[in-house]
Amino acid sequence: MREIRRSRRPRRWRTVVACAVAATVVITAGPVGCDAPPGTQREPVERPKPSPTRVWDRAPGSLAAVGDSITRGFDACSLFADCPEVSWATGTDSTVRSLAQRLLGTTAATRRAWNHARSGARMADLPAQMTEAAVRRPELVTVMVGANDACRDTPAQMTPVAEFTESFTAAMRSLRRTAPKAHVYVSSVPDLKRLWSTGRGNALGRQIWKLGICASMLGNADDLGRAAQERRALVHARVVAYNRALREVCAKDLRCRYDGDAVFDYRFTGEQLSPWDWFHPSRNGQSRLAEIAYRNITAPRPPAESN
Repeated sequence: MREIRRSRRPRRWRTVVACAVAATVVITAGPVGCDAPPGTQREPVERPKPSPTRVWDRAPGSLAAVGDSITRGFDACSLFADCPEVSWATGTDSTVRSLAQRLLGTTAATRRAWNHARSGARMADLPAQMTEAAVRRPELVTVMVGANDACRDTPAQMTPVAEFTESFTAAMRSLRRTAPKAHVYVSSVPDLKRLWSTGRGNALGRQIWKLGICASMLGNADDLGRAAQERRALVHARVVAYNRALREVCAKDLRCRYDGDAVFDYRFTGEQLSPWDWFHPSRNGQSRLAEIAYRNITAPRPPAESN
């Protein structure tokens, strides 16, 4: 009688069978690493890290302002002069009711609000202003800057967006070195093209503009030809890009809140523009800026999330 021998299956076949058996108990035994060669270890699965929680103080006890001529109240009281007492951020004028007065109260605002803005400042000047502001250890820092980066003699001289972004990033770093827990409220750059459209109807304003105020946008205010319209469109597009940069840099900081383009979207009327240059905010315009800032700062959620 012939001897019946058991057939010997290849080792690989036995491994496949073992994996098939293991798969039937995967619910109780958990996943089995049958796709890896014997003796190898599976790579650990990286679980997504939770997003850091954003922090915001809706009732800060002190305030420092940085920025340009708008925050200095330029041309709000007299021609070609700063008027910080009507500043939307830190002013003491009761008709404006600045952000500092609304947040801190009239008396406290005179002692715990500081204005480090400078007329003519561009974004490249912001890191130095932030360094000055940080020394005060303010609980809130307001930022409004960028109009002068677009308001040049020609569009070709406008600050490149990359440089604008780099300077704002550097300004935030300057603040964080000394005041890591300060909250930062960032106002958007105003819509310069809308200001041109509103102010060009005033004969006195057009004459003042000829002195060189924001020539890239306001120059030859009555010219509606193709070249002039293209020039204004370039400036408008640059302002939109600046606001995008402000939003993106601010979003990387857990204690920063952007205004959601609230200032850019605001439609200033003739009453809210300076009677001296029909471009900068008047007392009334400064008051509107204070209202916008106060509403956004005290809101439970950032404007971008509310829209």
